[in-house]
Amino acid sequence: MASISDSAYVFNKVNEFLKEAGKAPLFKIQLVGFTEEVKLDNGLFTIKADLVFEKVKKTDLIIIPSLKGHINTVTYLNKDCCVWLSDQYKKGAEVASLCTGAFLMAFSGILKNKQCTTHWAYANEFRYYYPWVVLVDEKMITDQDGLYSSGGSNAYWNLLIHLVEKFTDRTIAIRTAKFFVIDLDKNDQSPFIIFRGQKDHKDEVILKAQKFLEQNYLKKLTVDQIADKFNLTRRTFERRFKKATRNTAAEYIQRVKIEAAKKQLELGRRSINEIMYDVGYMDIQAFREVFKRITGVTPFDYRNKYNTSKAGLS
Repeated sequence: MASISDSAYVFNKVNEFLKEAGKAPLFKIQLVGFTEEVKLDNGLFTIKADLVFEKVKKTDLIIIPSLKGHINTVTYLNKDCCVWLSDQYKKGAEVASLCTGAFLMAFSGILKNKQCTTHWAYANEFRYYYPWVVLVDEKMITDQDGLYSSGGSNAYWNLLIHLVEKFTDRTIAIRTAKFFVIDLDKNDQSPFIIFRGQKDHKDEVILKAQKFLEQNYLKKLTVDQIADKFNLTRRTFERRFKKATRNTAAEYIQRVKIEAAKKQLELGRRSINEIMYDVGYMDIQAFREVFKRITGVTPFDYRNKYNTSKAGLS
């Protein structure tokens, strides 16, 4: 619900800023739904729509709010909305999804072979259900062919400011960003991602292999050794592991190691070299390169951003 009210608030404020600049208001903000009233949280909140879908023949910009509840269930319940979305996009409307709203946009079909982002916690689920969409979940926002999306939770503020700049200009965008205290050019959500292992699948052997890797990532294990442990050929193991986790076994081990390093960096009690050795790396350059590729920042910058004590910096 916050993403709905915040979106309306932003564009209403932009109209005020345009008036201050001696320009005409640009945005007519309308809330559109299946019915004129929608009750949420067992009737605790009621949202009143300005229009129902069938009365909107053509519009310029559609903002899909984040979804609440079980993603697949909510998407299915709103499937009729997707037909309207697709039709409006074909007529020239631009479409933006906020956070998990990307699932609804993907379901509509308009994201086929196009880039999109969503909340990092739902990235694996998104990839599973919409393999034809180019998910770039490390990105805070995406912008391609009149389609926009934002990453996790509060990332939608960055997309709203981006849209303000697209439809007005940089000056108004800066004015809006300052009013809402938003970091204007934050583009990456990689530092916020928490790797918990991709376990949203039903391959029991691979689940056991994942648990084994998470418990033994410090050991120098070859893929052949891991495959043999679970009575699979290397080729079969690699195929099943990649299908289940969307990572190779080597990539998975890297992510487990970097997640362990992140937790130690957040505490800030040991040097980066000590942490590097602790998680199984011997080469500082290799460690930094892998860390930055996965998190988007260097180990030093990550600790400065998240550590609680700032002790023992190197």
